Order: sequence, then C-alpha cells, then structure tokens
Amino acid sequence: MSRTPSFAVAVVSVLALGIGANTTIFSIVNAVLLRPLPFEEPERLVRIFTQTPDGRLFELSPRKFYDWQRDAQSFEGMAMYQCCGFSELAFTGTGTARTVRATAVSAGFFEIVRARPELGRVFREEEDTPGGKYVVVLSDRFWRSEFAGNPDMIGRTVKLNDEAYTIVGVMPATASVASWTGMASDVWIPLALTDEQRASRGNHNRYGVARLKKGIELTQAQAEMDAISARLAPLSKFDDGWGAVVIPMQEEIVGNSRTMLLMLLGAVGLVLLIACANVGNLLFTRAMSRRKEIAIRLALGAARGRVFQQLLTEALLLAGTGGALGLLLAYGTLTSASTLLAGQLPRAEEISIDGRVLLFAVGMSMVTGMLAGTLPAVRAGRSDLNAALKEGGRSDGAIGVGTRRLLIVCEVALSLVLLMGAGVMVQSLLALRHVDTGFDPNNVLTMRVRLVSARYPTPGQRSAFFEAALQRIRALPGVEAAGTIDDLPFADGSSQTLALDGYAPQRNPVAVQVRQVTPGYLRAMGIPVLRGRDTLDSDAEVLLVSQDVAKLYWGADDAIGRRAILPALSKTVLRQVVGIVGDVKQRNLIEATTPTVYLYTREPYGKATFVIRTSVLPATLAQPAVAAIRAIDPEQPVGDIRTMVQVLDGRLTSQRFSALLLGLFAGVALLLAAVGIYSVLSYIVRGRSREIGIRTALGARTADILRLVIVEGMSPALVGIVVGTIAAHASAKVMAALVFGVSASDPLTLAAVAATLALIALMASLVPAYRALRLDPVKALRAD
Repeated sequence: MSRTPSFAVAVVSVLALGIGANTTIFSIVNAVLLRPLPFEEPERLVRIFTQTPDGRLFELSPRKFYDWQRDAQSFEGMAMYQCCGFSELAFTGTGTARTVRATAVSAGFFEIVRARPELGRVFREEEDTPGGKYVVVLSDRFWRSEFAGNPDMIGRTVKLNDEAYTIVGVMPATASVASWTGMASDVWIPLALTDEQRASRGNHNRYGVARLKKGIELTQAQAEMDAISARLAPLSKFDDGWGAVVIPMQEEIVGNSRTMLLMLLGAVGLVLLIACANVGNLLFTRAMSRRKEIAIRLALGAARGRVFQQLLTEALLLAGTGGALGLLLAYGTLTSASTLLAGQLPRAEEISIDGRVLLFAVGMSMVTGMLAGTLPAVRAGRSDLNAALKEGGRSDGAIGVGTRRLLIVCEVALSLVLLMGAGVMVQSLLALRHVDTGFDPNNVLTMRVRLVSARYPTPGQRSAFFEAALQRIRALPGVEAAGTIDDLPFADGSSQTLALDGYAPQRNPVAVQVRQVTPGYLRAMGIPVLRGRDTLDSDAEVLLVSQDVAKLYWGADDAIGRRAILPALSKTVLRQVVGIVGDVKQRNLIEATTPTVYLYTREPYGKATFVIRTSVLPATLAQPAVAAIRAIDPEQPVGDIRTMVQVLDGRLTSQRFSALLLGLFAGVALLLAAVGIYSVLSYIVRGRSREIGIRTALGARTADILRLVIVEGMSPALVGIVVGTIAAHASAKVMAALVFGVSASDPLTLAAVAATLALIALMASLVPAYRALRLDPVKALRAD
C-alpha cells in the first residue's frame, strides 16, 4: 500500500465518511433509544395520563390523581409534577434578575424515580403543603454555574420570586428530567397544592409518574386503572367516559422519535453499503492490477489461502484506519448535534460516545473491511495463472466485469432510495413551514414575564402591571398592536371542560384549551374575529371561543351571548361569550386545530407572554419593549425574547435535522455512485483498449465509440434506477409516518430523482468515453 498512497487515501477517506456518519447516528440512537434512563430499575417507571372519550391523552387533574393514588395497588408510589410555563421563578441571586426554570414536584417524587441528591436531601412530606417551608433542590448545572459548585451552599437561602428559599439539596447531573419536560430544570420546589387546587377535577395540567411494584406487569397495572376509572365515572361528570393510560417511561420519553431515528440509522446504513460497494470496486481494481504479481507468487508455491489472507488483511487494515478517522469525525460532530437537538429530541443532552458506541465503531470497521475485501480477495486468489501471466493486470474477464457492474447497480439503487427519502422529507418540511396555523407569525415579537408573587400578591396588582406595561409598549414607534397570553401556541396549556348555562350537562364533554388573554392579543397575533367582537378593557369576565368550541358545545345554536362556567377556575362564575374566532393550532403543526377558549379576566395569572405586532423589524423593538416593562418594575425579569417565526422554526428542528441529514446522505451517495461509475468505466476502457483500437482501425466512427462506452456506464445505472424505484416504493410505508403534506411515494419526486441519477451516470460516463476517443489505435494494438 505504501507504493500506492493515492489508492490508500481514497479507500480510507470513503470508509471514514461512511463509518463516521454511521457512528454519529448510532450515538444519537444509543442515547435516546438504547441507553437506560439514569435511574434505578428504570423499566418499572411509568407515566400516567387521562384519556378522553375520543382517545386523546391529557395530563392529570389533581383530584383524579389523588383518587388514583388512594385506590391503585399496582404501584409502589405515585407522584405529580408541574413544569415549563407553570413553574417559572424570578431569580435575583447574582446580577440582573432573570427567570429560572423550575419543576414543582409532589411528595415522594424523588423516591419514586430513585434520584438521590449528591449533596443534602430531598423534600420531606410536610414541606409539600402551602404552609410548609420554602425549600429548593438545585440542579447540578445551576449549582455550578451560579454558586461555583460550593458545597457549603446547603442550608443557605436563595431569592426566588422575592422569597427566601432554603437550599436543602443538589441533584447529580444524571438526575435531569429534561427529557420528561422538554427542557432542563434549574431547580426543584415542592408542588404544595392548596385544598382548592387538590379538589380540582377539570383542570388537567399536572403530569403523573409512578413506579410499578416488583412482579407487577404493565398489563396488570393498566387493567387495574381501567377498573378504577370505571368505578369513579358515575361520581363526576368530569370522569364520565374518561379513562387512564399507563405508558412505560422510556416509551413515553422517546415518543415519535423512535421511527425518525431508526429511519436515519437505516439511511446512513445505506450510505455505508454504498461506500462498501465503492471500496469493493477500488479493491477489485487494485487486485486485478496485481494479478501478475499474485500469479508469480502462486507459481512459486504460495498457498492460495495465504494470498487470500494477505489481501483480506490489507482490506481490514484500511477499514480499521477509516474507522479510527470516522470515530474522530463523529466525535467532532456530536457536540454540535447535541446543541442543535436540545429541547427538540428527547435525551439530547445525553448524546456522547460511550463503550457501546466504541464497540459499534470497531465492529462496523471490521464488518466493512470483510464486506469490501472478501470478494476481491477471492477473485484474485482464483485467477487463472496462465492467463494472468500473459495478460498482466489488464483485464479480469467477464465475471469480474459483471461483478463490478452489479456493484454499480447496487450503488445506484441505494442512492435512489436515499434521494427519494431526502426529497419527500424536504417537501414535508416546506409544507410544514407554510401550514395554516390560524395566525400570522410575521412581524410579531414575543417576550415572557413571570411576576414575583411577593411583590404582586393580588389580582388587582397583577392586572394593573400588565395594563401599564401594554400601554407603554403600544406607545412605542413601530408597534401596531400588543396584548398578552398566558401561554403561546405550542406551549403546554390548561385543558378544561365547560359547563353551559341553560343546557343539560354533556355526557362526555370535550376538554378544550383555555388561554388567558388581554385585549389586543388577537390583533397582535393575527387571529380573526369571525363573529361578535374582541374583548375590551371595560370587560370583566368574558370569553372568546374558537369555531371548534362553538360547534362542539353549542352545536347549531348561536354561541354569542351564551354563558358558560369554567369549573376548574370557579364553579359559580358565569362568563359570557362575546365573540367567535378562528381556529388555531395549539399543540403542534401536524395535528388539527385545537378547540380553544380565550378568557379575559380581571384576575390574571402572574405569568404572561407579551405579543407585539410591529411595522418594523421585530428585533429592533426588543430593547425598547423590555425597557418599557422595566420602567414599571426595574427588577422584573423579562426572558424568552423571540419572534413568532423563531417560535415556529423551533417546532421544526427535528424535521429540519432529518431533512438535512438525509440530504447530506443522499449527496454523499450521489458522489460515491458517480465515482463508482467513473472508476468501473475507466477500468473497462483500459481493459478493452485493444478492442477499441481494432474497432477504430476498422473504421468505427466517433459516435460508435461513444455509444460503446456510454452504454457500458448507463446500462447498470438504469437497472439500478429500476431496482431503486421498487425499493423506494417498499420503504414508503416507513416514510409515511414521518412526512406531512406529501406522499412518501410522490411520483414527481421519484421522476426527478431518477432523472438526476441518470444525468449523474451520464456525466460520470463522459470522461472515460472521452479517453476512449483519444486512444491511439497503433499503441492499443501493440499493448498486447
């Protein structure tokens, strides 16, 4: 190999690319799908959801949770937790006040997940009460970033929401529940529900986690929860027709990511197979060029097995070197992948190279070397000695040429499957970017505020703050409209049912999203008022309902002017419907629009997202808007400043990642296929130089020689396109679960892909064809 460094570099480069890509994707699959959760006996951890009569899953209401906790015997323990927008706290420890992400947990949570603190302790049961002490457990990341990892922080206090919280513990880095909540928590605090909150059945906004008893199977637990739900159904209209669903924690965390990751692993596996075919062709070329050398060794008494062993060892050495470089390539890309996928892919923060990944890379290198090197070694060892000594390395015969053509067929077929997948994924991404969300995201700026409860303890104070802030923001140049909402679309919101004034209770009321808004929000977000009117500053307790809600609850009756109760908020307050608005996608871009009720109340929550429509670039108003809010309260944290376009883009990260990777894989596959066709044709032209010389001497025209060479290249490519088309149709079922707004076997995409491959094959054939035209017939005839 030292005599042919260019050959070694070519083989190692191709293998490094293939093995590096495979190792990168396997590292992600390993972190998300294969690596156990970082808790003791994670297979016994489950999530519990409520299920609506139409089969949709929702979070838990507190009263339902406590009923289940009281009656269920299949679990060692059950706990609730609340996160994201519901548990944001103002931290005023070091420097400017800012918002930290908290997860509020009920008593026993840490014991159930078996997460033990690295310092201090977790919460005691008496601390999970409204009158309990203000205590907090820090995450390892927050402890190190804010307090430099000082172990003496246990027992000290930290200001959260202007209250002094005593630090009682620090959790290890492995105890993150980011995958459960979609984002990493900075701190944990007790849930501490009031008696009124504990009694709520209609407000589904807490998550349930439990640990199965030893010896209890998931099916047994599910059967028991079904029985409990059936027993509780007659006791409340909120339970009638509703059920419970028990899902393994690992399965719930992974969710729909499993199909996407396995698809990517399969796609990158195809890239490696194409690389193997390409390397196999290169090894064929080198082995055939050494036929005379090998024949001499065999003639001098060398065993064929010894020759086979040498050639295979060389292939394995090249594969090992390629694998080592591929591992370095994977290591260099994983940090970027982890950052890119944080918050979009479960357990993205755990992506790393561990022992399993190293073993995979080593095994993949050896398997690749065996696949690529065995056939060339066998063919070289079986060479006819007489023919090899006479012909040297000029030709490997019909069988060798046929084998190389077969490899081209495989390369082109696999490339078509990859290109087809990339094509439909890109179309799906474009369809999602242009999906009708029900609102206009352009020229909209958002920023989140969580009021400090100690400074704004009453509803009147909170309402006055938001009104004053909106008044200042609306006065800024370039602001067309401004309002607030408790949670933006695509954030976790409150799911509740309605009780209609003057109507008999529905048997199975549909849970709807309830969003708290202020006047100006609909205009700022671009949500149309279809009938009736928007809310006014002079209103007290009024509702706007989406078209879906109007149809589900009032049917053919006119919803405007009707009154309804939101029992999860108050069982007595009647609120009038003043307008019907357009339907909006609240959960994600793929699902249908979500039935939504917009509530305007004089008793707002302490959290709100300001939504500002601008006539200028939204980013230019970020600083003035923050200044307007802090002019009212200089210590008020303002965070999560984004445009709505950025919010939507954030929902497409995983799809964009998949499309990007598939596109890269398809590009690599195209390049390898072109190189493969070129190398095979170059070898064929070199091996048939005498034949071409004879044809030229006998008067063959330029067109005849071109046709001869191009047909040699296009024939296996066209066969590969046919085979690839069949394979692409077969894989369409897998892709169908991952794409939106396009068929996984879209004929136009397939035609474009086939045409692209045919063009690439033609271009790869032109250089060898040009060389065939430049052959000197006299030299070609003398070459034998």
